[in-house]
Amino acid sequence: MLSKGLSEEELFSFFSHKKGEDIDHSFILSSMCTLPHPIAVRAHLMFMETNLGDPGLFAGTASLERLLIQRLGTLFHLPNAAGYATSGGTESNIQALRLAKTLMKEVPVPNVVLPASAHFSFKKACDLLGLATRTVPVDENFRMDSDKAAEQIDKHTICIVGIAGSTEYGMVDPIDRLAKIACQHDIFFHVDAAFGGMVIPFLSEPIPFDFALPGVTTIAVDPHKMGMSTIPAGCLLTRDPDMLDALNIETPYLTVKHGYTLTGTRPGAPVVGALAVLDYLGMDGMQAVVSGCMKNTWRLITGLETFGIPRAATPDVNVATFVCESAPQRWKVSWTRQNDLRIVCMPHVSSSCIEDFIEDIGEIYA
Repeated sequence: MLSKGLSEEELFSFFSHKKGEDIDHSFILSSMCTLPHPIAVRAHLMFMETNLGDPGLFAGTASLERLLIQRLGTLFHLPNAAGYATSGGTESNIQALRLAKTLMKEVPVPNVVLPASAHFSFKKACDLLGLATRTVPVDENFRMDSDKAAEQIDKHTICIVGIAGSTEYGMVDPIDRLAKIACQHDIFFHVDAAFGGMVIPFLSEPIPFDFALPGVTTIAVDPHKMGMSTIPAGCLLTRDPDMLDALNIETPYLTVKHGYTLTGTRPGAPVVGALAVLDYLGMDGMQAVVSGCMKNTWRLITGLETFGIPRAATPDVNVATFVCESAPQRWKVSWTRQNDLRIVCMPHVSSSCIEDFIEDIGEIYA
């Protein structure tokens, strides 16, 4: 703690210097987050002081959270879906498994069946909740093998997890077949659509992944990714409107006397930012954004294949991967566990960025 405070000019000069050490988004090709939409920023600033952890004090903001859940539920073919805004996919996935464990109280040694492509947040969730994991291999297209998933289910299985838009390869598991398996075994089925949930509904040919499939119990989605909200803005949606009440604990000194959320204090600002983007852009606007990202993805794939750099997978969403050993240094890319080059074509990744990257990598591989 400084003994004497800095002037505003000194403070923000220091902050400006530190901000300059961050990587310019123009060169970030590895992130599933993006620059927030200006509408989200404006909404965020309007609601910066709000706390959804004590909703009786911020009734208007709480009503906007419910409206966001309604918007997403309608998008996912269940207008009366329940849910709440989380800090992101990790919290949503933890809460989904916590819910599955709570609802299946009679299981003495519970396990979860999930694909090898599952996000690392499931490791955290299972560690915290004392759940064993049954990992199912992916097929040659990096999708969960549904037949092998069915083989892993036993009397101790409390949940199946499917991925809609995998982090590494941008693939959607066979959610329709997994949903049928979940129905057959009467098992909780959680769909991690943290990334794909704001992409798949806006594709020209959407892939089945949501509540239109009877077996789907819960869905995680992150508006702070392709929804272009400010961070953090995730959501967990449930099919049963009363399901989350199973997680209630007493909160005696707040304006509500029970709560089922994982965190206490919850910022309202990014939640309103998420709603603002959806209502401002509408279906047409979101379809245009997703179409542009998918167009850039395919331009990247065809461009690199021109230089003899093959795709590692044919993605379902805007994630491109390549069998490649190196990339131009000025670009921030990432690598999968299989050492494939990975690029996410987010809204901030413009067509000119794609062309520049293709030109740069061409100097290496041409």
